[in-house]
Amino acid sequence: MNPSSTPVRLLSVAAVGLALTVGCLAAPASAVGPSPKPGTPGIQLDHLDRGLVAAGTSEGVFLSWRLLGHQATGSSATGLTGTDFNVYRDGRKLATVTDSTNYLDTAGTATSKYTVRAVVGGVELDESAAATSWGGNFKDIPLKKPADGVTPAGQAYTYNANDASVADVDGDGQYEFIVKWDPNNSKDVSQVGYTGNTYVDTYKADGTLLHRIDLGVNIRSGAHYTQLVVNDFDGDGRAEMMMKTAPGTKTTNYNADGSPASSAFITLLQSDIDAGYANTDDYRMSASDYYRHMVKTFQGWTEHPEVKAGNWPATLEEAFGLAPKYQYPLSQADAEALTDYFMDVYAPSRSARNNLRAFEGFILSGPEYLTVFDGATGKELKTVAYEPGRHDDGLMWGDYAMSRIEPGNRVDRFLAGVAYLDGRKPAAVFARGYYTRTTLVTYTWDGTSLSPVWNLDSGWTPMTNPFNDSPHGRDGTDPEFGKLTTQGFHSLSASDVDGDGKQEIVYGSATIDDDGSLLYSSFGTLPPGSAAPGTEARLGHGDAMHVTDIDPARPGKEIFTVHEGATFAPYGYAMRDAATGEVLFGAYSGRDTGRGMIGDVDPAVPGIESWAIGMQSADGRKLSTSTPGTNMSIKWAADLTTQVINGSGEQAPTIDDWKRGRLLTAEGTRTNNGTKGNPSLVADVVGDWREEMLVRTADSSALRMYMSTEVTRHKLYTLMHDPQYRAEVARQNTAYNQPSYTDFYLASDMEFSDVPLRAAWLPGSVKALQHVLEDLVESGDVAGPVASQLEANIQQAAKAVEDGDAGKAARTIQRFVDFLSQRKRPDQVSDTARVVLNHNADNILRAFKGQD
Repeated sequence: MNPSSTPVRLLSVAAVGLALTVGCLAAPASAVGPSPKPGTPGIQLDHLDRGLVAAGTSEGVFLSWRLLGHQATGSSATGLTGTDFNVYRDGRKLATVTDSTNYLDTAGTATSKYTVRAVVGGVELDESAAATSWGGNFKDIPLKKPADGVTPAGQAYTYNANDASVADVDGDGQYEFIVKWDPNNSKDVSQVGYTGNTYVDTYKADGTLLHRIDLGVNIRSGAHYTQLVVNDFDGDGRAEMMMKTAPGTKTTNYNADGSPASSAFITLLQSDIDAGYANTDDYRMSASDYYRHMVKTFQGWTEHPEVKAGNWPATLEEAFGLAPKYQYPLSQADAEALTDYFMDVYAPSRSARNNLRAFEGFILSGPEYLTVFDGATGKELKTVAYEPGRHDDGLMWGDYAMSRIEPGNRVDRFLAGVAYLDGRKPAAVFARGYYTRTTLVTYTWDGTSLSPVWNLDSGWTPMTNPFNDSPHGRDGTDPEFGKLTTQGFHSLSASDVDGDGKQEIVYGSATIDDDGSLLYSSFGTLPPGSAAPGTEARLGHGDAMHVTDIDPARPGKEIFTVHEGATFAPYGYAMRDAATGEVLFGAYSGRDTGRGMIGDVDPAVPGIESWAIGMQSADGRKLSTSTPGTNMSIKWAADLTTQVINGSGEQAPTIDDWKRGRLLTAEGTRTNNGTKGNPSLVADVVGDWREEMLVRTADSSALRMYMSTEVTRHKLYTLMHDPQYRAEVARQNTAYNQPSYTDFYLASDMEFSDVPLRAAWLPGSVKALQHVLEDLVESGDVAGPVASQLEANIQQAAKAVEDGDAGKAARTIQRFVDFLSQRKRPDQVSDTARVVLNHNADNILRAFKGQD
């Protein structure tokens, strides 16, 4: 992550400086405890480098680096065991670190240059890229703010950096930073008015802008419209980016000096081109456009399928409670008269907030797309129709039925994420709707084709009158998925809740099984004092959801949710069994319970605490009437407890510990999304297993990444090598940002023997093995005919990986291992070279066991 970093290269025998033999790969017996449980073999995760970073502190220079998932082989009382590390300053060895992946160099200076070398059985296997001190505990990634703009209504707007994600877009083992820019007039779906365009940038750690995607005027700006999904979907070691697009979406990529290199619009579907659509179109509605839209809607009333089927009133007078007056189909004049009545009399009578004469800035027509972009260049790889389409302006979705009439609201609620549906490769998840009609579509990407895995649809929520009804909490028309309605949240999670090695999609108060079937939809009994005591009701919609192993004393995982259904919801908050949806404990509130969080904030209490209305233990015991914050949590401390990020608006964000108080004030920075107070990202981006906080500077000139400099004696592999955590980071930016959680119990009282070992397939590891061999050939540690034989094997394996043929790649790597074991003259393979090559090849083969 240091601008002067160089690629990781293997150490030669001379560099190691040790006389070593082959049979010494076992860790010392005294260091090994119970073996952690095995993880899913062959699951695809990011191929990462050592991630070494250095931070200046008052006590010296603090170093932090990654233990990779496949490098952990056992456990002790305080962490995982397996690979150890030698720490070097300016080429001189300082220490061997066995109990963690951090080190405090009290004699370090601002100019000191550090490396770490992985050690297995006394053999130094590789050397990290060099790192020098950040100077403090943060690093700035410079950003390039988009130009200000003016809306069609003449309102000026400017930009702030908003949500972010990370992914390795170029295959070098380091994360790039994907940043969404929101205009300061971005809107919630229910708010009227124009917005500026949304931009999505991709930066290297040194601030080099690789490309910018301008989503164009036909994608509205706000938390519910653009959900970034960035991940390596095709397994080539380089991440792709997927998001909802529209005519006018354009990519610009940049030269190294920051000048634009080229620009291109996305490709419209041929059917849309034939219909006359173009990338220059503007579908934003003015107030007069909306008026004409309603006139046209009323003129076509008798032809609406729901009217023809007898489900809706035959006339608009009946729908509005008026005496019969007009002939149908309506004339232009009569439709205008009814539109005037609807906007000026009927809508305001339903709610004083209904001002449909001011309705403008929404996009309720025109093509909607889903586009796959190359992560490194921003090049469009594939564009397909967004499924499902909007169908209408929200009339069928219930947007006109409630007292608050909000066209374009429920219809334009989008979610997205990543899920390992087959337990091996990531799939993309895109969803539309959660208040009434609820839909999800999942895709795989193989480098060429965007292939649907499954899709589901609750069906429409039946209404007797689309202008006066209560469609929430009502079953949809689909016989299997009808009970999904009203259960979705403003986010989703991917987690293996049933222990079959494949991830389910937790969709708020319901869960979708990996095969696309409905695992369950959670209901409860309305209590006394509620709207209908004794009746069964959905747990319903809410704003905050958390899925992980919360209570280690019971099997499986739990889900903690808060609910906003007020007197129509059985619970204001609930803890559920993740596998069955059964409520373990909860409390009725009778009001919109808007915020809730979990975290190990009190290490004296077993399990992970939860809070919404007061705080309770993992098993439901009430602990406190006061609570920590609910904006975002972070794993920051050395003792495995959870901290909370606070601050919103113009406040500087802080990191606070429930017991110790304030740990950090991020002066000169800001959080995002109004009162939500979200950092741009919280994730394990660099260094050890702890999370970094990424926030924008107050002027959005940089994305500032803070790291913890508390020395920890706990050793874990990078959280990004946990499949649930990696999927959660990919979806963290979705709508109302939620923390990322691991597949295993992570807290101060955790048992490290319960942490799954990862025989993961890391795209790029074959290429890394190729680089290792090249270094050994160059140093003379590998010589003779065997060198060309090994090189040929790796090239064949790399080609097999490119072709997606895991079996062939595995067989080729096995031949590589067989050649290493031959020991024929005139072949020369040093003992260290043999250990290193066998070690790397074995990691690849273990991962490929799950790929055949």
